[in-house]
Amino acid sequence: MPAEAANKALSIIFFICYAYQIVYLFLPFFRKLINRGRECPTGADRDFKNRYAVLISARNEENVVGELIECLKNQTYPEELIGIFVCADNCTDKTAETAEEAGAMVYVRNDPERIGKGYALNFMLGKISEGFGRDAFDGFFVFDADNLLEPDYIEETDRVFRGGADIVTGYRGSKNYGDSWISAGYSLWFLRESQFLNLPRYLLGTSCAVSGTGFMFSKEVLERLGGWRYFLLTEDIEFTVDAVSSGEKIAYCERAVLYDEQPTDLKTSVRQRLRWAKGYYQVFGAYGGKLLKGIFSKNFFSCFDMAMAIMPAMILSIAGIVLNAAAMIKCINTPEIWALAGSLGLSALRGYLTFLGIGCAALISEWRKISATPAKKIFYLMLFPAFMLTYIPISIAAIFVKVEWKQIKHGRNL
Repeated sequence: MPAEAANKALSIIFFICYAYQIVYLFLPFFRKLINRGRECPTGADRDFKNRYAVLISARNEENVVGELIECLKNQTYPEELIGIFVCADNCTDKTAETAEEAGAMVYVRNDPERIGKGYALNFMLGKISEGFGRDAFDGFFVFDADNLLEPDYIEETDRVFRGGADIVTGYRGSKNYGDSWISAGYSLWFLRESQFLNLPRYLLGTSCAVSGTGFMFSKEVLERLGGWRYFLLTEDIEFTVDAVSSGEKIAYCERAVLYDEQPTDLKTSVRQRLRWAKGYYQVFGAYGGKLLKGIFSKNFFSCFDMAMAIMPAMILSIAGIVLNAAAMIKCINTPEIWALAGSLGLSALRGYLTFLGIGCAALISEWRKISATPAKKIFYLMLFPAFMLTYIPISIAAIFVKVEWKQIKHGRNL
C-alpha cells in the first residue's frame, strides 16, 4: 500500500537525519576524560578581571525580577565587575521601580510597535554603549526576569570564557517540574537539551545552541556579527544559527546552573510554542540558505546539526500527517483502512517509545537535580511523549496563523 510504504520511507529519513544523536546519549559518561584542560583554574588560582554586563529584558515582571537581581548580587564573582541592566519593556506595573530598588540600572522602553526580547536587548546594548563606552564590558550575559542562578554561575561561565570560548550557554534547570505534566514536559526537554545535546556537542568540539536564556557572548562576537540584530520570534535560535553559520562556536558550561519557570497549563503552553514554531520557520526562511551553505564548509557538522535542530522534524511530521490523512479519506470505506490504521498505530507507538526513551534518559541522568517527588517524576515521564506530540498540531497551525509575541506571566520565586 502506498501510504504504508511512505510511512516506512519517512521513518527511514527520520532515522538518517537523527541517528547521529544516538552517539550523544553515551558521550556525557566520558566527560571527565574528554573535557580535560578546557577551562581555566578556579578563583583561588587566578585573578578575576573580566567585566560583565548582565542584560535582563522584563515586561511586567515585578513579582520575580528582584529575586534574580539578588542572585546576581550574591554571585561568587566580584560584584564590582558585574553591571546589572534591566530593560523595563512596555511595562504597566512596577517592574522598573522594583528592579531599581534591588540595585539594577534600569532603562525604560515604550514601543508598542516593536515588541519582543530582541528589540529590548538591542535597546539596552545601545544605552550601555552610549553611557559606558563600547569597551566597558568584556562580555554580556542574557537572562530572563524569572531566572534564578546558582551562586557560582558567572564564575563558572568565566572559566569557560577564559578557556577560549566567545559564546557560552549554561545548564537550564526548572523551578517547577512538579507543578503539572506541562511544566514537567518543558523541564525534561530542556534537561535533554543541556545534557544530551549541548554537553555532547561541547565534548566533541562542535558548536552548541543557545536555548532561550542563560548565555554569554563577548564584545568581540557582538562586533563580528554586526551588533544585536535578531528580532524574529525566536531571537535565541536566530542568534544561534547566524553565529554558527558565520563560523562562531558556542560552548557549554555544565556547572553554570540556572532555573526558570515553565508554563503549567496547556493554553499558555500552546500560545508559547506556537510562537516558537513560527519562529523556527522564520529562522529557516531567513538563514536556511546560509546554514545549508555552511554544511559544505569546514564548519559542516555544526551547520548540519543546527539545520537538523530547526527544521526536518517539523517537515517530516507534517508530511506524515498530510499523507496519512489523504490516504484515510481515499480508503475510508475499503478494507485497506485497517492496514492503514495498523501502520498509523505502529508509527504512533514508535513515536511514543522514542520520546519516552529521550525523557527517561534525561530523568535518570538528572534525577537528583529535579525538585519533585519520585512519584511525580515517573508519572510525568509517562506523559512526556504526549507533551511532545502536541508539537505536531502546533507546528501545522503555525504555518497558517499570524503569531505575535505575548507575555508569559511568572510568579515563582523558589
